[in-house]
Amino acid sequence: MTAVDDRIEMAETKGELTLDELFEALERMPVPEGYKAEIVEGAVFMAPQRDNHWDIIADVFEQLRSKYPRGRLKSDVRIDYPGHLNGFASDVTLLAEHAEKNDRGRWRCQDVVFVVEVVSRATAMNDYGPKKAAYAAAGVPVYLVVDPYTRKCVLHTVPKAETYTVEERTPFGHPVDLTATPVGLALGTAEFPHE
Repeated sequence: MTAVDDRIEMAETKGELTLDELFEALERMPVPEGYKAEIVEGAVFMAPQRDNHWDIIADVFEQLRSKYPRGRLKSDVRIDYPGHLNGFASDVTLLAEHAEKNDRGRWRCQDVVFVVEVVSRATAMNDYGPKKAAYAAAGVPVYLVVDPYTRKCVLHTVPKAETYTVEERTPFGHPVDLTATPVGLALGTAEFPHE
């Protein structure tokens, strides 16, 4: 067990529902079609998947597929992160080459190389706040927030504790340079739709 695993487990032992119990309850709920549900700091968030949101996810996925096999790319797949009850279903996740599932059959946050979150109006505060802190605490090397409302991408690199020490902003229409990161490519944004 790693330090990150210990921090996830400790967050679940305070006499409240565990992430597994919360997700089991979610599966029994009538979540409307077209909504994404995830748990951030013990709170359940559901947000509609808009066309623009999906178009950005698909664009990023296709660009990553030019370099990485499909098996290393995930979208809306639960991964547990450090902190208080954090079970995220990130918009796009790139796993390390030799990523392994844990004993519960889920991908390990320690094997996440790159995360992309496309901002939804209802959950933007999570992407810029607690999710960013959890990704940094897990040591995710590259975290990109794509914001169709501001028409900017915010790149976070060099995680340290619960923050990223480097932040770069790129307006839509200009490539996000990931060549010096573990991702190793420039991500085009010219076709990203905006709100």
